[in-house]
Amino acid sequence: MAYAINKVKMKLDGLALRNRNANYVNKDLYRMLYEEEMFVMAYETIRVNKGITTKGVSNTSVDGISMEKIRKIIASLRNGSFKPRPCRRSYILKPNGKKRPLGLPDFEEKLVQQCVTRILGCIYDSPYKSTFIDKSHGFRKDRSCHTALMQMKYSFRGVNYVIKADVKGFFDNVDHHVLINILRRRINDERFIQLIWKFLRAGIMVRVKEQKQSNYVYQKTFTGTPQGGIITPPTQKATLSFL
Repeated sequence: MAYAINKVKMKLDGLALRNRNANYVNKDLYRMLYEEEMFVMAYETIRVNKGITTKGVSNTSVDGISMEKIRKIIASLRNGSFKPRPCRRSYILKPNGKKRPLGLPDFEEKLVQQCVTRILGCIYDSPYKSTFIDKSHGFRKDRSCHTALMQMKYSFRGVNYVIKADVKGFFDNVDHHVLINILRRRINDERFIQLIWKFLRAGIMVRVKEQKQSNYVYQKTFTGTPQGGIITPPTQKATLSFL
């Protein structure tokens, strides 16, 4: 298993190396999702997350994961039958008292999303030469608020004003067609593109309270991407890098 994982890591490193060229167009990415070791690596990455036990719309959880389930997921990806289940809509309070909507995918979807995220990271955030400027710290490997503050400490001189800005409802209003067209500039693999399209159009399950009972109803997603999904930040980064 260790040898196989190292082999997958070499493939990912080769992908990152090729993408130091911002004009490189990637092909045959989807086949990387056939590697069992890719999913083992994905599991090792997300299992330490505090929200790993949070369930989506089904009763599946990290507790039930096994190599047999991973092989079933890969088989569904191979034959094209893999269909992401809708995310469960939840809300968390923001510091200003408002609520931020979250989309909570099932664990199997999280695994596939983590694999896709790793591939997208090699393309758009290659350690050899990233698509993003050095001042970009959000959702990047080894980057955080702390690295942003450190850069400010050593780079900023004579600052009188700091302006905080935010794009209101950014995640909720992403145009799916624009996003996919931007991804196609660097990705020439329609199966991989269609997989991302499936996640975008998977829909959400929204809780509706009726007669003292809480029920979930399905809503289609024609725009936006759910905050809370693993694949969301890298996909947004792919958009922002060209805007």
